[in-house]
Amino acid sequence: MSLGVLIDRHRDLLEQAEKATATRAWFSAFPESPSPRVYGETAAADGRAAYDAWLGSDFPLATPGADGTVATERSPFGPELGVRYPRLPATDDAVTTLLTAARAAMPAWRRAGVDGRAAVCLEVLSRLHERIFELANAVMHTSGQAFVMAFQAGGAHALDRALEAVAYAHAEQRRIPAEVVWEKPGRGEPLRMTKTYHVVPRGVALVIGCNTFPTWNSWPGLFASLATGNAVVVKPHPNAVLPLALTVQVIREVLAEEGFDPDLVTLAAEDPADKLAAVLAVRPEVRIIDFTGSTVFGQWLEDTAHQAVVFTEKAGLNIVVVDSTDDLHGLVDNLAFSFSLYTGQMCTAPQNVFVPRTGVLTDQGRVSFDEFGAALAGAVDKLLGDDARAVEILGAVVNDGVRGRVDAFEGDPRTVLESRPVVHPAWPDATIRTPAIVAVDAADEKTYSAECFGPVSFLVATGSTQESVERFATGVREHGGMTASVYSTDPAVLDAAEQAAIDAGVPLSVNLTGGVYVNQSAAFSDFHGTGANPAANACLTDAAFVAPRFRVVTSRRHS
Repeated sequence: MSLGVLIDRHRDLLEQAEKATATRAWFSAFPESPSPRVYGETAAADGRAAYDAWLGSDFPLATPGADGTVATERSPFGPELGVRYPRLPATDDAVTTLLTAARAAMPAWRRAGVDGRAAVCLEVLSRLHERIFELANAVMHTSGQAFVMAFQAGGAHALDRALEAVAYAHAEQRRIPAEVVWEKPGRGEPLRMTKTYHVVPRGVALVIGCNTFPTWNSWPGLFASLATGNAVVVKPHPNAVLPLALTVQVIREVLAEEGFDPDLVTLAAEDPADKLAAVLAVRPEVRIIDFTGSTVFGQWLEDTAHQAVVFTEKAGLNIVVVDSTDDLHGLVDNLAFSFSLYTGQMCTAPQNVFVPRTGVLTDQGRVSFDEFGAALAGAVDKLLGDDARAVEILGAVVNDGVRGRVDAFEGDPRTVLESRPVVHPAWPDATIRTPAIVAVDAADEKTYSAECFGPVSFLVATGSTQESVERFATGVREHGGMTASVYSTDPAVLDAAEQAAIDAGVPLSVNLTGGVYVNQSAAFSDFHGTGANPAANACLTDAAFVAPRFRVVTSRRHS
């Protein structure tokens, strides 16, 4: 297929996506319901069969510099995946071979132009969408997300975020005219020059995948770098390789079909002992890094990989300030779902709920601090009371670190709601836990001032709503936050909380009691993160996320 045909095929979608980034109105190009009425009667079974076919097999990818294979994945639901990928050793020779091949593929890709690169990216997204059920199973069995969430967050919503990144990248590059005739007035004939502006990629981009959201967190950076002309090395988390291996497979297929070197995008699978990400991150050829994961490694990247533009999403404290409400049931039901969704294993899940010791004024009268805690615990119990329903909300615990944090509070006398194990009817070997809620005093900062990733939340007793707002602002400024919430019927409190959120640099949700939850982020409308507090130095997705991935070189001559 000619590149021109591809550009024409995807032009309308690209224009719609760019318009959505400007209006911030609801827009989605990929249906989020896995219903057979949407995708066809056999789509789910076909996707599951495609996923099953990979298990215990050699994944057909070629990685320059690879030596042997590596299989590192075990499903949080129990089974070993056993998929064997080309292993890239963390040796100088192997890494040099990989990066040399990546750089060699870039000149032709740059010459494809802004429109050509965007069209290829959108063709890739279209092909990934065709395999969405296969991808959803891969995400489910590497992250522990329940299937519907894996389909939505790991499939449809991840595709929307990737499309959003391509739209931003296309728009930012299009701001630069290809050529102009420059005239400076003067005596007689004006000075005239022809100026040509070349969009130049920075170099090789490195995407370091995470375990919990291997596609949602990786695709924006991957496609932003690709659309701006860069080669991309994808280094997946050892526990979540398959979703990104499928991604790289599709990208390489489309590149080859369009006459580009498929080594423009490569998979760098590792033995965990190799610490490959740290080796790749400091190579001079690597000029862009996208990372989601721990604060420790994210900070190391920012402090060490000076040759690269580094985009990180790390950890933070997501805080809820409760002052008053005219819908107590709606409030606690909303928070209960936010605590429970994917067992709290989301960077956006609420952790600390600040409530005055004197209680909360509600539509049911004033409820004490203890009564509010009991209402919140009751809402969680009601939501997760049926185990068969609960597992489809909770998913599975992704690793031993999460389980250890929950177990640390077992039997704690401050616990308002104990976590309990749930047996999955289809996956009995899965580790599934309900949320724990622990009541602490605001003075006990040591307990709640560090991120407790997973299904543990703290109900923090403060002296007043004013103290709650102050501690909210301080906590985000010092430790970071991806989300924040406030509940109040007092406009002055809402204004104070919004100002605190602005000052601290964290998105704020106000009085969520319905079908919108603080830990959900809508592509094209919600900015995921701000880059304005320690939880992340970048935002998904805005112009600042794509513009540093390319530079402009000017050539000028007299007309």
